Amino acid sequence: MFNALEVFTTVIVGVMVGVEFSVAFVINRILDALPGDNGQLGRAHGGRMLGAVMPVWYIGSLVLVAVWAVAGWHDGAGLVVTAGGLLILSVIMSVLLLVPINNRGKTWTPENRPADWKQQMNRWDRFHYVRVAVIIAAFALLVAALV
Repeated sequence: MFNALEVFTTVIVGVMVGVEFSVAFVINRILDALPGDNGQLGRAHGGRMLGAVMPVWYIGSLVLVAVWAVAGWHDGAGLVVTAGGLLILSVIMSVLLLVPINNRGKTWTPENRPADWKQQMNRWDRFHYVRVAVIIAAFALLVAALV
């Protein structure tokens, strides 16, 4: 049962990392290359869609890692605890840095967006790159803990 928890948690976190990595390095680049206002409209839609799903995914992943750390404490859970700390950091970063920008951006249309909307999206992207690095590190620690 414990092995199933380890594998399930690692897969859930890994898929989350994959989604966030693809947003950073694939989807946003595709959206930014679209003509006219299509990229901004796509980002707004993505912000609404992923903004509804990702909080559950981040918190769910953190809960799974916490359960793994507690259940495996007697075997030494240092890597898992560190991964959990990184996931906590990613949640804090999300709430303080990314969510406020996302909440604004998901309501924008070509008619109501602010003049500095591109700068705000670039700022979100920079914070997102850091968050992706943090969750990749957490995922790598979970994989290492499986070995």
